[in-house]
Amino acid sequence: MKLFNPVKLSGAVLAGLLALPAFAETPLPGPVVSASWLKDHLNEVVVLDVRDDLKTFTAEPEFETDAKTGQKKLTSVGGRIEGSLPVDFNKIRVDREVDGKKITKMLPGKTEFQDIMQAAGLNKGMPIVIASTGDDAGQVEEATRLYWSLKVYGEDNMAVLDGGVAAWLAAGNPVTTAAASVTRGNWEAADARTDLIADTADVEAAAKKKVQLIDARPLPQYLGLSYKKPAVLAGGHVAGAKNYPTDVRFKAAGPAQTFLSADEYRYVMKAQDVKVDAPSISYCNTGHMASGMWFIQSEILGNRKARLYDGSMHEWTTLGKPVVGVGG
Repeated sequence: MKLFNPVKLSGAVLAGLLALPAFAETPLPGPVVSASWLKDHLNEVVVLDVRDDLKTFTAEPEFETDAKTGQKKLTSVGGRIEGSLPVDFNKIRVDREVDGKKITKMLPGKTEFQDIMQAAGLNKGMPIVIASTGDDAGQVEEATRLYWSLKVYGEDNMAVLDGGVAAWLAAGNPVTTAAASVTRGNWEAADARTDLIADTADVEAAAKKKVQLIDARPLPQYLGLSYKKPAVLAGGHVAGAKNYPTDVRFKAAGPAQTFLSADEYRYVMKAQDVKVDAPSISYCNTGHMASGMWFIQSEILGNRKARLYDGSMHEWTTLGKPVVGVGG
């Protein structure tokens, strides 16, 4: 096993670390934790590392050296935090049938999702920190999508690693490129929290019920200047939806994409005419990007009236629902 770690632990020190009691008294500081916090509490949590490219788990991180300063700069994320459990992002979304139509990339049912997480090695009872590569918005929102999925099925003791493994590496922390040895876990899913999920009927009824619709896609997709084929069959947005695009949900911190502060989110939402505390339904193309919007509203800003439209524009347009946009 190859570790990118400048500090070598003796067998006695390592044994002492492993003998420390499970995380019990120190709570997670919030829905987002920093790399420095995780370093200090790594033996007290379980880290789930979710990615769509599984090859990066065993690839070495890549750095370039500044010719003038001699400092190393991360250019490509590779490896994973020692002890973390790899999760295949492609497995936590499945095909389902809605009104006789095949809709892809949906939340699995309770039993299926429990099986997926147990196969990933997740045990019940430990606080969870969810990581991704963290080097672009899409990767950050793979972490928020897993967070939302776990929360739907009853998990509450969770946080997302700010900046993901990119931030972890940039801070000089070690990773391993060894393949994970996973033992099946015993995590149990509860009945789905339907108050976190919106369906097509909810979106159709949003205006009548004074529920705010938030389109979490890039502005060109919202306007209908482009759209994500073949998942989305028509350009534009759901009538009445406000746009909160991807490029103002996170900010760069070196090689990592990190969350804004709560006050910064409030400022941006006001600028986008999005109400912070209103009942809301977020959507995107397939429920991936919208999970980031949901996470910001629900977990960072505390809006417990926020929901995610799982099927998003893929389901909406597949079912032939109307859109508003260029040429619409």
